[in-house]
Amino acid sequence: MKSASPLTNILKKGLFGDHENKNNLTKIKEEKNLLIFQIVQYKSSKLKIQDIKIEDLSMSDDELKVISNRETRILWNGPKNWLLVSKKNDLKENIKKTFNEKDFAVTDLSHSRTIIQIEGENSKEILKKGCPYNFNELKKNMSINSVFNGITITIDMLEESPKKIRIFTLRSFGESLFHSISDASLEYGFEIIE
Repeated sequence: MKSASPLTNILKKGLFGDHENKNNLTKIKEEKNLLIFQIVQYKSSKLKIQDIKIEDLSMSDDELKVISNRETRILWNGPKNWLLVSKKNDLKENIKKTFNEKDFAVTDLSHSRTIIQIEGENSKEILKKGCPYNFNELKKNMSINSVFNGITITIDMLEESPKKIRIFTLRSFGESLFHSISDASLEYGFEIIE
C-alpha cells in the first residue's frame, strides 16, 4: 500500500530563491514510501539489545548512532528506543519475528510522518536557521531529536559529501516544516526535485 503524500499540493518542482549563476544548489525533496517502525524495549526486558539483529544489522544502544545498510537504517531515538526506516516493503514480517511482544513495543509510523530530504553544501546552514542544535557536531550516521521553528523533528545525517540530511516530522506538521525549510533556503537558492 502506498501512502498519500502530505506535500502533494505544495511541492512543485523547480528552482527557487537566489539560484541564478549558482552551480551547487541545495536540493530538496520529499521521501516517500519508506517503512518507519518505532521499536521500544520494555524496562522489564532482560534481552541484551546488542544480541538482536535485523536485516544483518546489530541493534545498538549507543546514543545518536545510526546503523545502516543499503536499504535499512536504524536510528537511535532515545534510551531503549529506535526508529527503523527502510525501503524494503517485506520487512514487517521480519520485524514481527525479531521483536517479540514480551520484550518490545513495535509501532508502524509509516503513514504518520513527513520526510523531507535536503542535499547540498548548505544543508547544515539551512538547518541552523531554525534549530538550536550545534550542527558542527553532526556527522554521517548520526541522528538527533530537536525542533525547527517550533516543529518537533528527527534529523538523520545520511552523507557528508555532499551533505545529505533527512528530516522527519509528524505528518500534520509536514507543510509547515516544508515552508520553514524552503524559507531558510531562499538566500542560497534551491531546487525542488522528485
